[in-house]
Amino acid sequence: MNVRTRSSALLCTLGLVTTLALASATASAEDAGPRQPVAKASKAAKIALTPVATARNPIAGAVGPGGAVWIAERAGTVRVLGPKGLGEPVLDISAETTTDGERGLLGIAFDPARTHLYLSYTNLEGTSTIDEFAVRKGRIRPETRRTVLTQTQPYANHNGGDIRFGPDGYLYIAFGDGGAGGDPHGNGQNLDTLLGKMVRIDPRGGTPYAIPSDNPFVGDLNARGEIWAYGLRNPWRFSFDARTGDLFIGDVGQNDWEEIDRAPARSRGGENYGWSQMEGNHPFRGGTEPANHVRPIHEYPRTGLGCAVTGGFVYRGSAIPALRGQYVFSDYCDGTIRSLGLRNGKVTAVNDLVVNGGEVVSFVEGGAGELYVLAQGGAITRIDPA
Repeated sequence: MNVRTRSSALLCTLGLVTTLALASATASAEDAGPRQPVAKASKAAKIALTPVATARNPIAGAVGPGGAVWIAERAGTVRVLGPKGLGEPVLDISAETTTDGERGLLGIAFDPARTHLYLSYTNLEGTSTIDEFAVRKGRIRPETRRTVLTQTQPYANHNGGDIRFGPDGYLYIAFGDGGAGGDPHGNGQNLDTLLGKMVRIDPRGGTPYAIPSDNPFVGDLNARGEIWAYGLRNPWRFSFDARTGDLFIGDVGQNDWEEIDRAPARSRGGENYGWSQMEGNHPFRGGTEPANHVRPIHEYPRTGLGCAVTGGFVYRGSAIPALRGQYVFSDYCDGTIRSLGLRNGKVTAVNDLVVNGGEVVSFVEGGAGELYVLAQGGAITRIDPA
């Protein structure tokens, strides 16, 4: 996750000094442009964060066999969350990845049947890699490991790396624009690369994978068939609404704006979220808004403590009725847990839930729809009623 903050110590901790040097120029004059209506805050749900475990730099999670939550640690280990906390690693690829820059083990997903585990990580050369493992009787079979997809990364940041299966049963992969600052290679709007894209593949349909025939650019000789959507800078975390199937993307901004994008479940793909012509609703460095630009449903400026949006989930649990149907998210630097009230895909309220999760890097949706918060420092907490 590309993070820019006023604290140089924090940047050093994350290995992002180079990123800051490349992306430090402000663009206040360039960001002039139409703004979306600001939704008013409504009476927020009352929540609390209940500690459930401590990990070593937890980075992502997924529901595995038996409904247990599996937690990925950035250094390369995977552990299962139980009643007494995290167990010993059930998988360890730490010798095959590094944590310099924004690299490491970045995403984890199970297929709908929970018979295959998928890891998203950068290898020792910095190449984004998706690997598959068979799972039998709740156990990983290391001998079945195979590489599904790779994508060369020109820089050590903006890797994206989140993965999950959609309601259609296909694997979605989020790739950032390749890094540095300002998308120097123009990857966001270039349909001939997977960088800056949301990718959709069938990992079991071919060798090493199949491209779904209804992907929006199948048959286009000037585009990669794997692409589902484009114009993304660093879609660090995305999710599907468990009830509606709508897609939500938290896309980390450059200098001035953080954004949350949405595609309805009925979408046939092909959305252009604007980067690097646009940063949120605003032209970036003299860019021109594409005619097919899909504007974010929510954006917020860098005028406060926020620096990098951490996308979450639409809450579909039962423990907090007042939160049901709202999109829960945070920001790495600010840490405040917030929610968006939604109606027909439009934001009706922006709520401060008045709890702080620390350096929030990810959310995890449990099998019953309850949400967990993962913090850089190691804390794993559950969102409970206050």
